[in-house]
Amino acid sequence: MKKLLMLNGSHSEISMIEAAKALGYYVITTGNNPNLIGHKYANEYIFGDYSDKEAMLKLAQKEKIQSVVSCANDFGIITASYIAEKIGIEGYDSYETTLLLHQKDRFKKFALENGMQVPRSVTFSNKMAAIEYGSSCLYPVIIKPVDLTGGKGVSKVSEEGEYELAINMAFERSREKRIVVEQFIEGTYHSFSTFLIGKKVIAYYSDNEYPYLNPYFVSTSGGPASYVNHVKDILIHQAELAAEKLNLVNGVFHMQYVMDKSKIPYVIDITRRCSGDLYPEPVEHSTGLPWSKWIVMSECGFPENYFSEQGTQRKYCGRHCIMAQQNGKVSNVKISEDLAENIYKEVQWWNKGYQIDNYLVDKVGVLFYEFTSEEEMLNKTRHVNELVKVELM
Repeated sequence: MKKLLMLNGSHSEISMIEAAKALGYYVITTGNNPNLIGHKYANEYIFGDYSDKEAMLKLAQKEKIQSVVSCANDFGIITASYIAEKIGIEGYDSYETTLLLHQKDRFKKFALENGMQVPRSVTFSNKMAAIEYGSSCLYPVIIKPVDLTGGKGVSKVSEEGEYELAINMAFERSREKRIVVEQFIEGTYHSFSTFLIGKKVIAYYSDNEYPYLNPYFVSTSGGPASYVNHVKDILIHQAELAAEKLNLVNGVFHMQYVMDKSKIPYVIDITRRCSGDLYPEPVEHSTGLPWSKWIVMSECGFPENYFSEQGTQRKYCGRHCIMAQQNGKVSNVKISEDLAENIYKEVQWWNKGYQIDNYLVDKVGVLFYEFTSEEEMLNKTRHVNELVKVELM
């Protein structure tokens, strides 16, 4: 049986672990948290830091791995492409291309040079130079580490008095010690997840995105995205443009964008790996396409004829991460009957006394829902944190 290394084993990797096993692989998960729920679905778990590319390369060589699949994290896709390049595994862009796409400053430079619609930004590797820029930049701005996701180290700054603190935090969080100061686009947040075969988009899924208490951390989604028919051709063109310019391999090309009041979509982030929090579930429910299986097959280098199915978004659906309002121990999760009727699947991993240490990012489960109309979807997803409550002891 062929061995496959899955870089992590959180809830976000469950569907890919199951898909890999269904394809006949012996799945080894890794990661430095052995208590994650996804490890239970694998054939074997080996402790390790998946962001340490050299350690993961040694693990892959020791275990005689035939395939590697990234986790739902940018450090995972970077490590996976490094392993693939070093030991000759197909299914990944070159390591340098992967860095270009997943480090915000390098991607923004590429995007602007090639006419993609992205916010203007300035990159800094010197903290004092970044601080000095604060006296001349046009506020508001967004300050971000170049190498982190999930809103880590991100700040919106509306005036100069807030600027230096945000710069210090971004530099402190960044492993690469590089940051971007980016034009703030006022608008609504969305995702547009495409699948590339032969550098062409053969399928896509779109949704609206909402945060909870952390304004830079998506916890709720519902799709199709509002006004997606107005922007889909623009976004497809940008994905295919990047694919041609960078000679991208088959697989996911996921874009997060802000749509301003003029309905212009500004791409703010892209990834070439599975999105987190069981993102494939609503994609598959809406389109009928085996998204998790496709991701695994593409990262294992399966030929193009394995991706011949067609599908479009046919249902109003999405997902919600169950999160608390503060730190503490969970006693119950209460779901309103108004939303319970829409839930078709759920994954919860809390038990009584489950400890929440960082309520801004910690989750205790994910709910998946379907709606009968766009109006119902918009109303319930916008107010979902009133319909789902984590009760603490």
